[in-house]
Amino acid sequence: MQSTSSSQPLASKPHYELLDGLRGVAALMVIWYHVFEAFATSPVDQKFNHGYLAVDFFFVLSGFVLGYAYDDRWGKGMTSGNFILRRIIRLQPMVVVGVVLGVIAFIIQGCTQWDGTVVSTTAVVLSLVMGLFMLPSLPGALPEVRGNGEMFPLNGPSWSLFFEYIGSIFYAIILHRLSKSALRMVVIVSGLCLALGATMNLSGTYHIGMGWTIGEDGLGFVGGFLRLAFSFSIGLYMSRDFTPIKIRGAFWICSAILIGLFCVPYITPDGEVSVWNGIFDALCTICIFPLVVYLGASGFTSDVTSGKICEFFGNISYPVYIIHYPAMYLFYWWVWGNGYTFGQVWPVAVGIFFGTILMAWIFLKVYDEPVRRYLTGHLRRR
Repeated sequence: MQSTSSSQPLASKPHYELLDGLRGVAALMVIWYHVFEAFATSPVDQKFNHGYLAVDFFFVLSGFVLGYAYDDRWGKGMTSGNFILRRIIRLQPMVVVGVVLGVIAFIIQGCTQWDGTVVSTTAVVLSLVMGLFMLPSLPGALPEVRGNGEMFPLNGPSWSLFFEYIGSIFYAIILHRLSKSALRMVVIVSGLCLALGATMNLSGTYHIGMGWTIGEDGLGFVGGFLRLAFSFSIGLYMSRDFTPIKIRGAFWICSAILIGLFCVPYITPDGEVSVWNGIFDALCTICIFPLVVYLGASGFTSDVTSGKICEFFGNISYPVYIIHYPAMYLFYWWVWGNGYTFGQVWPVAVGIFFGTILMAWIFLKVYDEPVRRYLTGHLRRR
């Protein structure tokens, strides 16, 4: 996520506008990663293969931004409950939109699982309610309506929001209390565990894990938790005593790095699942993404146009991430049902890309921002 994790910094602090822009770049690349899922027979042969690593970048951003915005508020009126409420106000309105769009897409598909099994109305309603309250569906349970092991079968990317909430809770209860040396130990231990998880094949395909059941081992949740634990904690660690370095063109440099990494094919010497892909995932998450966040936080926009670009990308990043996948469900259903190739449907893919951006902007201005303003005002009055 986007990041799923933007926040409102203190008014007296400078705003890291380049990080907003980079979050938007990563969110837009996720769309193309999911588009090319429609034409892959396995993770090994998928084009635009490493877009899933955007989630790890979002988690690093989340830890950095939350630490920067809130670390000095504890003991000055900020409580754990107040912080969590702020996170709910920031994240939950668009979660609702994503789930509602997901149930509409599922109904359009005929309320059937991917294997053609018809799903009962009760299961769909239960899945909707659980999605609205961010309650994950267990594999094979009644509300797991699509039948492929998604934690949130009406809007798959919500799994990262689930972990985002976990990260926020840990930050509110434990992490903000840790000294820098203690937090450094969390970073080291979680980084080692992440590296081991990526290279020991918890996912079955040497991806670093998400959801419940990626791969035969069914240990996707473990991998997802390790991704959160390291990325969030190192972002938080970097936010403490952050000292920027001088760098020009940081936004374009960091954007090129992110896009280049997300486009990398599956790393394999022989066309089979390979530990080299796990090593690549671990290196990106442990080394490169923290560096990108550090460089992005060090840079600045030098003109009005670039500032507006970063602002726009930052504003649409979370809405884009959380609403795009229902359109992907319909895209997969259409492509797989007709056996199309990418060459036959690329104009539709381009339309989905720009249509998602337009929808995200509309939902942001018409729904998300007004709802958050109302809820934030109500919170302040209380």
